[in-house]
Amino acid sequence: MFRKLILFVLAMSIVVANAAFAGMVVEVGNAGGNESVEDQLSRGMYMDSSDLELPDDGGLQVIGLRFLDVQVPVGVEITNAYVVFTVEDISGSEAVNLIIDGELVPDAPKFTEADYDVSSRTRTQAKVEWQPGAWTTANQKQQTSDISAVIQEIISQNGWSPGNAMAIMISDNPDNPSVGVRVATSGTGKTTVLHIEYVSKRAFMPNPADGDYYRDTWASISWNQGENAASYDVYFSENRVDVEAGAESAFLGNQPGTFFVVGFPGMPYPDGLVSGTTYYWRVDSVDADGTTKHEGFVWSFSVAPKTAYAPEPAEGAESVDPNVVLSWQPGFGAIVHTVYFGDNFDDVNNATGNLPQGTKNYTPGTLEMAKNYYWRVDEFEPPFTHKGDVWSFTTVGAVESLDPVNGAVDVKQTPILTWTPGVNSASYEIYFGADKEAVKNADTSSPEYKGSGNRGSESYEPGQLEWNTTYYWRVDEANNANADSPWTGPVWSFTTANFLIIDDMESYNDINEGEPGSNRIYLAWLDGYDNPAVNGSVVGYSTAPFAEQTIVHSGNQSMPMAYDNAVGKSEATLTLTSNKNWTVNGVDTLTIWYRGNSTNSAETMYVTLNGSATVDNDNPDAALTSGWTRWNTPLQAFADQGVNLSNVNSITIGLRSGNGGSGMLFFDDIRLYPPAP
Repeated sequence: MFRKLILFVLAMSIVVANAAFAGMVVEVGNAGGNESVEDQLSRGMYMDSSDLELPDDGGLQVIGLRFLDVQVPVGVEITNAYVVFTVEDISGSEAVNLIIDGELVPDAPKFTEADYDVSSRTRTQAKVEWQPGAWTTANQKQQTSDISAVIQEIISQNGWSPGNAMAIMISDNPDNPSVGVRVATSGTGKTTVLHIEYVSKRAFMPNPADGDYYRDTWASISWNQGENAASYDVYFSENRVDVEAGAESAFLGNQPGTFFVVGFPGMPYPDGLVSGTTYYWRVDSVDADGTTKHEGFVWSFSVAPKTAYAPEPAEGAESVDPNVVLSWQPGFGAIVHTVYFGDNFDDVNNATGNLPQGTKNYTPGTLEMAKNYYWRVDEFEPPFTHKGDVWSFTTVGAVESLDPVNGAVDVKQTPILTWTPGVNSASYEIYFGADKEAVKNADTSSPEYKGSGNRGSESYEPGQLEWNTTYYWRVDEANNANADSPWTGPVWSFTTANFLIIDDMESYNDINEGEPGSNRIYLAWLDGYDNPAVNGSVVGYSTAPFAEQTIVHSGNQSMPMAYDNAVGKSEATLTLTSNKNWTVNGVDTLTIWYRGNSTNSAETMYVTLNGSATVDNDNPDAALTSGWTRWNTPLQAFADQGVNLSNVNSITIGLRSGNGGSGMLFFDDIRLYPPAP
């Protein structure tokens, strides 16, 4: 049976805030309304509640609190965090035992009226117990236990950015059910407040913000001081690699202050920053001893281009509303804009003579469903006109790429291309090739034409593809009963990987066992579920989705594996049905990405090929690693144990007992790499 790993931090409720501490403080008030909701498990969602009953209001419920614009930087250490409630109703001393966790996404979406919208969300592994005492005075402030572990897990995700939204959930403790209830006010302002304290030895809060567009040719660049920092080594360049490496060419020097200027006479880049160019920078904090350094993040900003950019809808967008209003960011220095719009690429690309406009949006009128449209915005910066790129989108009802998604990279070399049918589809024509223009212009007489199929057969297998190559594909729809038929589809692209994918965990689904297309992860990776006396592993969750869909290294899924080494070992085995030749293209390294948790038990991690050749992870505490970690193993280590690398039949990942402990691990992106060039 699946056992969730829970980090419990037990503390009693306190009324007054913590006194002195070092570091920065962020406080965010809950906006109330639909940002403060009750998931009444037996009765549906209760939105816009005026009060919050913890944890029962005629039935158990889960409280959802969504805090907006949480300005916590990337990479900092959370030292203390809690939620402050305002007492609504005076309560007795009946025991209330709660669990606080958070939604494990980098930017929490809005709560909706869908049943179980709070309780069904993916939650943090970190969970905190809270046992509030009696609430004896109305309007009194009540503080939760320290939830810093929950906040740390949320901000440590890829995609977290200052200003993102964060959702906190509060529910009854199933191992120690509540007897009483505590009632808090739900409303705007300071009624409910998220308090976060953090420190960082590295510089943080870059200005301009990381990834921003900047609309000037000079910049005053600043950051917040790292803890204990006495000075800073500053790097700045158009070359990211040089900044990452700390190259001499990017080094501006060591300085005591927390800002510098570029693009101004007498400063770096004295001739000014260049429109359309991305600049990278890094600040290493140096302690007072002059030798202890804390390497900073590589940040970037781009000087806005002269052409229009950031179109909305985005380039290649699908399922766009036929009543869309187009908008864009104006080119640097532009004062007026000229829009060209149509359903033919060449016509839009070659168009001239439209009247300019001062606004940054354009309404083309009600569009046809299931159709491709193209548009272009030219920017006038006296006396120059800067011709824009041609952007495209497809209105709702058209065929859509499903897998790989448009623009995907690191795709396996034997993909199965799939798409969703359009509303008018009866049949399809498929076009595929490595030349974008050829695919775009192809017809049924072209070599890019790969055949046709009827509705219900929305897939195509192009066969073995080259490594590290971009391919293009197009699906045209047809329906003889419709006078507008056929409909030319958009051109999609993907790029194959420069490595061999053994398992990226993306193919697994939740279709019932025995039904066509079923491919559940625990049926591919055989664990110890049916033989727990010998093998203590359990792959996948007990309910759908069975694969992990939030804690991922790349793509949309990873493999969760619980382990309990009281029986000596925990392992899961995949029998290979393809990619059995581990010598192709000179591959020489097996890579496995894994992620553990600091609360796991330290056990020896290993990988085995063909059930016989085993190599251990060099890190005895690998299971305790809380971030995604790359584990490289030379294939020669298996060959030395007698494995025929041209015929690998199975791969096993496991943990051997050292302490007889248990925990939860996630695995993703099992790959074979050739030697570095």
